[in-house]
Formats: sequence, structure tokens, C-alpha cells
Amino acid sequence: MDKKLKPIKQQGVIAIKIGLRTVKTAVAATLAMIVAYSLQLLYAPSAGIIAVLSVGNTKKTSLMTAIKRIASLLLATAIAFVCFQLFGFHPIAFGIYLLLFISISVKFGLEDGIVVNSVLVTHYLIEASFAPKLLLNEFLLMIIGVGFALLFNLVMPDMQKKLKEDQLVIEEMFRKLLRQMALHLNQVEQAGLRANCQGLLEFIFEAQKRAKIDGENQWLDQNVYFTEYFAMRKTQLRVLGDMITLLDKIFVEEAFIEDIRYLLEMTADEFAEFNDGKQILTEIMQVYENYRKKPLPQTREEFENRARLFQFLQSFTSFIEIKAEFSET
Repeated sequence: MDKKLKPIKQQGVIAIKIGLRTVKTAVAATLAMIVAYSLQLLYAPSAGIIAVLSVGNTKKTSLMTAIKRIASLLLATAIAFVCFQLFGFHPIAFGIYLLLFISISVKFGLEDGIVVNSVLVTHYLIEASFAPKLLLNEFLLMIIGVGFALLFNLVMPDMQKKLKEDQLVIEEMFRKLLRQMALHLNQVEQAGLRANCQGLLEFIFEAQKRAKIDGENQWLDQNVYFTEYFAMRKTQLRVLGDMITLLDKIFVEEAFIEDIRYLLEMTADEFAEFNDGKQILTEIMQVYENYRKKPLPQTREEFENRARLFQFLQSFTSFIEIKAEFSET
């Protein structure tokens, strides 16, 4: 979500790009400290630090961080109380506290609160007290810090347009691959195809990350369409990768690949989000029927090449069926 600060040289001047998350973090921390100071809380800057550490990439991660850190503070306070009462307000007692607190936090998945809450616990150590006023002070610091982080994380950029653009790019890359496969039937060199296949896979991975972030920015009605769409395309691409591997081994008479070349080109022309693939599946069944009418192979080599061609056609059928099943659901 956030873009790191990147110095950019432009005509001898270094410009700095400041991302949205950076702005939100700075403002949230500033306001948290102002509120803490206005309430005359001890160690008021801690509220700002908590805000900095609590601004997440998505709304849901920020909410979970806030909940876990508050729960972690309860745990930290309880353990610190026992340790300091037994061993006094001494660094050794703090060390024993850390041994217990870190172990228990890891066991219950509260690791995110170890550092920030241990800092708050040092306030008990410095003040040598667990007075109710001090306890309230620490919990207010935490609530103010995570509260402002949550508030500013409500402002998230809309990723729907970008995800739609990702769809269009992926579909165009699939079209290119299918046309290349049609062109390279009965050819040896497939290096360009494999490179394009890998490039498409990497792009789909990035699109899936954006779809996940978009889903975690929805409080109630999480739209999983894009997540499932990109997963479907990734599954299709794996099948396509198997087909590309087979291309290196298929050498048959041109008459035997005309129908498959037609299928690949037709699929490339009609490849789109809302194409359910049913018409292409009908065409595939017709190609199977045409092959059944052709003469049987006469040599072992011819038989093996036909078998690989049949396997290629089966994989292509699976490729289309994946989309057809997705369209139905």
C-alpha cells in the first residue's frame, strides 16, 4: 500500500516521494501525542510511538493489531505485577518478566505486542508503582495510540480500478501466449514461450497480493471475486505450462494440427473475463470426433507423436474447463 521514500534525481534536485501510509503515520502519531499531552498523561510521546507501530497495510490488520496489543498489555501488566512484587522494582525482575512475557506471548500469538508493551512496563519500573492512576495512564496511552492508527487506516485507496486493469493485462498476456503456441506448433524452439509464461505467473502473483489487500480493507462484505479470479487464471497458467512443454515433443503432419491451431487462435480471439468457454468446449469435442475418423498411425514414432498430440488436446480441454467451472460458480 505504502511506497517507501525514494530519492529521485531530477535536474540536479533530489525529490522525495511520500506515500499515503507515511502521511497517515505521521499525522496519527502527532495527534496521538497531542491528545496524550492534553490529558496530562505521563510518558505522552509513547502514544505517538504506539500509533507509528500500529498503522498497518489494511483495515483488518490494523484492527487485529489493536486488539492483540490491548490484550497483550493486560498480560504484560499481570506478569510485571507478579515479578515486581516478588523481586522488587529491579532490572533483574524486568529480565524475569521478559522471560515469561515473551514465552507466553509467542504461545498465544501475541508477539506483535512484545516490544511496545515491554516499553510501557518500564514505566511501572521507573515509577516503582502499580497505582490505579498509573495503570490507567498506560492503558490510555495504548488506546490513544492504536485508536488514531485505526482512525487513519479508514482512509484507504480504492483498488478496484487497479484490479480491473490487472484483469485486462492478464487476459492480453494469455492471448499472446495462445497465439504464440498456435504459431509454434511443429516447431522446436519454445524459449520465448516459457519466458512469457513465467512473466505472466509473476504478474498474477502480484495481482493476487493486491486482491488480498483489497479484501482485507472491507469490514463486512468482503469481495472475494478478484481473489478467486486470479487463482483461476493461475491454475489455467499451470496447465498452459504443461502444454508448452509438450509442444517441444510434437511433430506430426500438418493435417493433424490444423484443428488444434484453429482452437488456439479462436480461444485467443475470444479470451475474456465473461467468456464461459462452453462454445470452445463444443469445438473441442468436434476436434476429437475428427481425429477418430483419421487413419491409424503406421509406425511407433507416429504413434508416440499422435499420443502426445492427444495429451496436448486433453490438457487444452482442462484449460477451458477450469474457466467454465469458474463461470458456473
